[in-house]
Amino acid sequence: MSSDSQGVRPGLGPGSDCQEALDTLYHFLDGELTEDRRVEIQHHLDRCSPCLEAFDFEAELKIVIAKRCRDQVPDHLRTRVAQALAEASKTFDGPE
Repeated sequence: MSSDSQGVRPGLGPGSDCQEALDTLYHFLDGELTEDRRVEIQHHLDRCSPCLEAFDFEAELKIVIAKRCRDQVPDHLRTRVAQALAEASKTFDGPE
């Protein structure tokens, strides 16, 4: 993979680099990017194997966590949280 003297990688535009791509991985994985930004990051990942490896690792980690980290919340705690949220929403006036 070639890069210029500033570490810019093709596909992300001027002033961007692998760190920028890596900084957006969670947003990319969670579908929180605009379509244009998603295409830019995907383009970078397609051409940069170190970033693609990081992406693959984070994607796999996210899957493992989603499958294995599912604690059961006791009903009494669930009820207390719901009550607290309902009470907080009553007192929230919204942005000024």
